[in-house]
Amino acid sequence: MDIALSTYLIKFFMAKSFKTFLKHTAKDFHNQSVNPPVVRASTIIFKSMKDIRKTQNKARKDPTGGHFDYGRQGTSTTHILSKILTKLEESYHVFLTPTGFGSIFLALFSILRPGDEIIVSDPTYKPTRRLTEDYLKDFNIKTIFYNPHDLKSLKNNITKNTKMIFVENPGSNTFDFQDLKKIISIAKSRKIFTAIDNTWATPYFFKPIKLGFDMSIVSATKYYSGHSDVMGGSLAVNKRAFKKVQLAERISGLRLGPDDAYLITRGLRTLDVRLDKHQENAKKVSAFLSKNKKVKLLYPYKKNSQNYRMWKKYYSGASGLMGLKIKSRNKNSVLKFVNSLKLFGYGYSWGGFESLALHQGSLEIGKRKFLNLAKDEHLVRLHIGLEDPNDLIADLKQALRHLR
Repeated sequence: MDIALSTYLIKFFMAKSFKTFLKHTAKDFHNQSVNPPVVRASTIIFKSMKDIRKTQNKARKDPTGGHFDYGRQGTSTTHILSKILTKLEESYHVFLTPTGFGSIFLALFSILRPGDEIIVSDPTYKPTRRLTEDYLKDFNIKTIFYNPHDLKSLKNNITKNTKMIFVENPGSNTFDFQDLKKIISIAKSRKIFTAIDNTWATPYFFKPIKLGFDMSIVSATKYYSGHSDVMGGSLAVNKRAFKKVQLAERISGLRLGPDDAYLITRGLRTLDVRLDKHQENAKKVSAFLSKNKKVKLLYPYKKNSQNYRMWKKYYSGASGLMGLKIKSRNKNSVLKFVNSLKLFGYGYSWGGFESLALHQGSLEIGKRKFLNLAKDEHLVRLHIGLEDPNDLIADLKQALRHLR
């Protein structure tokens, strides 16, 4: 499949702003629709063998150009989404996977081999932790976790076998913000690949490739789609990492389907509008919660804190996901607080239009090495949605009375 950009006019001039680009890119003037169509294909049909060879030659010369000869490689629908995200990420290319975790797996699978070592930030997504700590061990790949508040614990654990540093920022559950330039500098001095899970911010608030990371992961399941009804992931790469990831993608078959790609493209039209509103609501909710003495807010709001300084140094904004560290000797009262919420749904994932609440037990936290949580401290995660913030605050207020 040789996709002519004249058919799906993707305007990669970024217009005057990110916001305008999202509204005007990828219009389909051939079919006269504002969004590109869903193109499904396993067999991609050609007029002749000559045309097949022509497309294959183009693919070798221009591997990111959307020259496909088989449906597993993609269709125009997935190609357009990849190109949009490549522009937003300011990366060399963006690979698309069926889930956000699929992008994490693809990043690691691209670089790590038996005998290698990977250094991972301690507050990482639990499935990522299970993959690195448990699964990779069976392939003789060693994982070392570092303290996000002490980068010496990263630097001191580097050996000649260290091939990757994996960062999640902010940290899962505890929302630790790290000094990312220092991590990149440490890695580059030893020619180590770097990858970051940037789902919390998306490239709307932070562009890791531009800063110097080799790979940047976003779960498209969350803010990209924005409606809690799609699964998908993106892996943005620089030129250095491209060939390694391209080979791993071909071998693994980790590709996003066209139906989900269409829904994610449609969701991206309003990414900026939604994230701006998530941030606005989260600021109002955090201002309310910060006044409660039993609650320590895990969100970049306190200007003299290390977390705030690290957030402000690299990010242009904050999303709607935050944590609460609640001090209580009575765990049941914390659970009652969560279960008393009326406008917050209970469930995993986040990034949709609705607010969510989740008590963070051992199932969610995993085997953290540097989490200093006292017996009377409990973690709760909130996703602040697009509702009226006054209604959310009123709901939180009535639920907080249950804390003992």
